[in-house]
Amino acid sequence: MYDFGHMSFEELVRTEGFECECGKKHSVPIEYLKICRGATAYLPEALRAVKSKKPFIVCDKNTYEAAGKTAEETLEEAGIEYTTYVIPSNDGERIKPGEWELGSIGMHFDLGCDFILAVGGGVINDLCKVFGHDTGRKTGVLGTSPSMDGFASNSSSMEVNHVKVSLYNACPAVILCDTEVMAKAPMRNLWAGLGDMAAKYISICEWRISTLITGEYYCEGVAGMMRAALERIMAAAPQIPSRDPDAIQTVAEGLVLAGIAMSYAQISRPASGLEHYFSHVWEMLALERGLPYDLHGIQVGIGTVLSMKVMNRVRTIRPDPEKAAAAMRAFDPSEWEKNVRRVFGKTAHEIIAIEEKTHKNDPARQAAHAKKICENWDKILKIIDEEIPDEQWLFDIFEKVGMPMWPKDIGVSRQDTRDAFICSRDIRDKYLISSLLWEIGEMDEFADWVETLADGE
Repeated sequence: MYDFGHMSFEELVRTEGFECECGKKHSVPIEYLKICRGATAYLPEALRAVKSKKPFIVCDKNTYEAAGKTAEETLEEAGIEYTTYVIPSNDGERIKPGEWELGSIGMHFDLGCDFILAVGGGVINDLCKVFGHDTGRKTGVLGTSPSMDGFASNSSSMEVNHVKVSLYNACPAVILCDTEVMAKAPMRNLWAGLGDMAAKYISICEWRISTLITGEYYCEGVAGMMRAALERIMAAAPQIPSRDPDAIQTVAEGLVLAGIAMSYAQISRPASGLEHYFSHVWEMLALERGLPYDLHGIQVGIGTVLSMKVMNRVRTIRPDPEKAAAAMRAFDPSEWEKNVRRVFGKTAHEIIAIEEKTHKNDPARQAAHAKKICENWDKILKIIDEEIPDEQWLFDIFEKVGMPMWPKDIGVSRQDTRDAFICSRDIRDKYLISSLLWEIGEMDEFADWVETLADGE
């Protein structure tokens, strides 16, 4: 098994990739990668590496000021043509990864451009990856804040018909992370990056549990890459409030590694679990209500706190086959659908369609999983012990850097916290710890308890 966690970026992005014992060939189509102070200066060299003669630069108002203007000046000095498009915001709101923004980029696209350069963070990068995939152009990203883990992923987290979905397209060919620019990002963006990385404790744990219960594909080499990145980032976390560029570089490197891990695995498993689904549901509820929502990584950080609590409470129970069977007998599909419609409103049909395709509520599937859970409970607890760190240690780090930690800190209600936990298993076909709890008849008790966590301990 390859030790990806201790390889350099140059090794990880090698063209020939890795034929792994897990059965997959791991590779990532990054052609130029630079994470350092002053990385913007390498933009002309990066464009030459991908044979681009005229890039289409996409920014928003804030990212244009942070790095877009400097990127233009750098290209002008190098004699490279470009076209820039600044996505307009609505009354100062953040740009969303939605259909309007994607269409706006398309309406203003210069057909003479051969490369799409995102200047910004997660949303603009995701929009450009989708647009580049649709138009057959390679993409690149000049990161302005270490706020999310999608820099190097081959997927985009988008809003389609008001539902959060992952669209698989292509990894950027160029990644430039200028740590001097990133260190000046708003503190909430820096918190968001830390929150998105801390999530990996949960995602790796759930990935292993899912493999045990459902037989899902798993790669220990990819998981090891995430563990190594987590170790480095948590060691650097106390320096984040001082905006130390070296600490910011460590976080940025970890975020890029998370994207490489997703590209290697060809799924989001290495980087996304229950904690992300708290965030996804909260965003969907905000969209349904026409309300703003917080940064993805901020919400994921809070979801990580809640998920840590859930994992530790799982240690205190023992599955009962009779209770699992009774819960399935009591399950009422019409009541489930009624609850989905209550929570998701006009987007409920999208959630119902997912169930019609995946059959997560199928009694036979539940029975088979519940049997495996009961038979492998000691192994499940061992996985939790191996992957989940001491929660107080993690919470102390979050508190020291000043991060929001509880739903109330970002205006999320007790009801929305409860609904996000219950519906986390409904919005996509990914096996989470909430899926396991539903299958053994523990969902209601855990949901009652998770609701009380909304206001903090």
